[in-house]
Amino acid sequence: MKVGLYPALDDANLDLDRGTSNRLLSVAVSAIADSVDRSLPVNLCLVLDHSGSMGGRPLETVKKAAMGLVERLNPGDRISVVAFDHRAKVLVSNQTIDNLDKVKRQIQRLEADGGTAIDEGLKLGIEEVAKGKKDSVSQVFLLTDGENEHGDNKRCLKLAQLAIERKLTINSLGFGANWNQDVLEKIADAGGGTLSYIEQPEQAVTEFGRLFNRIQTVGLTNAYLLFDLMPNVRFAELKPVAQVTPDTIELPLQKEGSRFMVRLGDLMTDAQRVILANLYIGKLPQGKICASQQRFAIASLQVRYDNPAISQEALLSDLIPVEVNVESVYQPALNPEVEQYSLALRKYRQTQLAETKLQQGDRIAAATLLQTAAKTALQMGDIPGATVLQTSATVLQSGEDLSEGDRKKTRIVSKTILQP
Repeated sequence: MKVGLYPALDDANLDLDRGTSNRLLSVAVSAIADSVDRSLPVNLCLVLDHSGSMGGRPLETVKKAAMGLVERLNPGDRISVVAFDHRAKVLVSNQTIDNLDKVKRQIQRLEADGGTAIDEGLKLGIEEVAKGKKDSVSQVFLLTDGENEHGDNKRCLKLAQLAIERKLTINSLGFGANWNQDVLEKIADAGGGTLSYIEQPEQAVTEFGRLFNRIQTVGLTNAYLLFDLMPNVRFAELKPVAQVTPDTIELPLQKEGSRFMVRLGDLMTDAQRVILANLYIGKLPQGKICASQQRFAIASLQVRYDNPAISQEALLSDLIPVEVNVESVYQPALNPEVEQYSLALRKYRQTQLAETKLQQGDRIAAATLLQTAAKTALQMGDIPGATVLQTSATVLQSGEDLSEGDRKKTRIVSKTILQP
């Protein structure tokens, strides 16, 4: 298993006479499988809300979805199940797939009762999945339909950070319309996973399956993208780095010695993670350019990662340079693919600003921003996203409030392109 690392600039040419130039750098990263590479064992913990509000069809559908996942596990995979209401308990302790019927019976026994304490369930889930993390793809699926009324939201975010330290991934699934979108999104973003919205109970099976399909393609884990910038190059001060696919997430930029780095988490073999960095390039030193056009390195990139298949950690990919063509007579060399990534980030940030305005009670400003985001989605060719965003804008313009379901759909389409 190797790393695929592919940088591209939104404009690969630079004006020799310009003092400072702004460039967007996209970096596509994936795992590349050799013919002899085997799929990694899965180490999965399901953390399931069974509070009173989950009673009836919702809980029955979630149990069906959970049992369907268990049936897809292979010999050598591991499973654990945690259930929570206002307390949490381990239904199935971390174990290999030896007795599927016993695991399914434990899930089937779940009944709806009590309140909601997400952090209690998350804590036990992290503890269980950590027991089997050696040489595996270790992930938590956290599902809830409610607010963390008996828990502590700050503790949830601390637990998500703890998951990163233990090289685990957390995916959060919001069920119905009454879950806290801010908390679940922050848990997923901090935990290197994805946020899913299960609007109707029957969608639970589909969403569980989609997430499981993704983790089955993970080839490398705990990956970090490392940047070495040349002396005249710097990151933008505000929001310098974001992931734009498969989900849009603002990424914290960290410093390690003279290098900068961002955490990527798991690398898939069938899908790239694409990072967008906002760079400023200062005027090049005199004497560097002596021809009408010359290539000049502005950065180098490398990925540090773990390969569970061979029990090795902190491996390094090849060092890849990022170069510009410096021209005395400047002609732009625009990259349409990077422009698409830029639009995805713009759609996300416009929608986030709209959400902020909505929380401040400024319905008109929120509607305007959502309409702008809809136009951005159309530029991308994201027709489903544009439809959701424009519909939400129209509702606000009419003087009505968005339903909880509409607000959640708006948040989801801001982060990704809906699949048909």
